[in-house]
Amino acid sequence: MATIRFTANLSKHRDTPVITAAGTNVRAVIDEGLAADPLLKSYVLDEQGRLRKHVNIFVDGQMIADRAGLSDPVDPEAELYVMQALSGG
Repeated sequence: MATIRFTANLSKHRDTPVITAAGTNVRAVIDEGLAADPLLKSYVLDEQGRLRKHVNIFVDGQMIADRAGLSDPVDPEAELYVMQALSGG
């Protein structure tokens, strides 16, 4: 099963435990992993199920390419990192 981890920035707003979930792509892992916590899921995904603009997901150290469909592949032992996207100068 893939592991979902959250950065400390998101932990300030919502309890973010380490979660394990099955799936062959980011969508499946996120949907299964966050199904029990709709509020946490709403911090990550918008109303259309796309990744929110202020959030990035990395799979094994690589930022995902498909922010709308979340179709990036996930290996069974992958680590997904969910983090707040910071901007500024």
